[in-house]
Amino acid sequence: MPLELLTIPARSDNYAFIVHDPETGATAVIDVPDAAPVQAALASRGWTLTAIWLTHHHDDHIEGVGPLKAIYPQARVYGAAADRHRLPPLDQELGEGDEFSFGGEVVQILDVSGHTVGHIAYHLPGSGYVFTADSLMALGCGRVFEGTFDQMWDSLSKLAALPPETIVCSGHEYTAANAKFALTIEPGNAALKSRADAIARARSEGIPTVPSLLSDELATNPFLRAATPSVKEALGLQDATDSDVFAEIRRRKDRF
Repeated sequence: MPLELLTIPARSDNYAFIVHDPETGATAVIDVPDAAPVQAALASRGWTLTAIWLTHHHDDHIEGVGPLKAIYPQARVYGAAADRHRLPPLDQELGEGDEFSFGGEVVQILDVSGHTVGHIAYHLPGSGYVFTADSLMALGCGRVFEGTFDQMWDSLSKLAALPPETIVCSGHEYTAANAKFALTIEPGNAALKSRADAIARARSEGIPTVPSLLSDELATNPFLRAATPSVKEALGLQDATDSDVFAEIRRRKDRF
């Protein structure tokens, strides 16, 4: 059975996630934009936090770590070794290819630099979860602030190669805006149009659009589809490299 997964809205458009193993009691939170909603979710279920997994250094993903550690001092903090100088104090430093055990499962670390240098993702193949924060997002990807377009494309390609049934847990409720942009790239994509309609209905009812299925991202997310011949043709970039097509799509989104 997969670990229990909770999606925790925080701030105006952030998400934290909690994974819990009912057999061992192991409980981890992935990113802490704000401590209060995370602590409330834990308290309501009687769970004790044992781990904090950080994806990258931006304030809207780490600001709640200190207050949460004050409540759960036993919780070990995990994060990228490359980001140690701008993360809260780490108990476990991680990098590409590292693995550790959690609740009877293996957690695999992927370097997904691009949005930031040192951004990591946590992949739990047993449960079929990947926590991507601001790398791969629902119908989008993060802005390329610190890395390069080539880095970001490599990171997205790494995530795209995971099993298509993987549940992608990303860090923000940007999906409706991402859908509007995606339709400018592939207005004839039937799967995208159907997904955009479903997203609009969900948001009108206040339902989160995160997490999402990787198979849906592969079929509709323009940033994962830069290698698709029809996308290249629509952009007039038939002979361009996949990375260059991705870069053009990302630049268009930045101006959108």
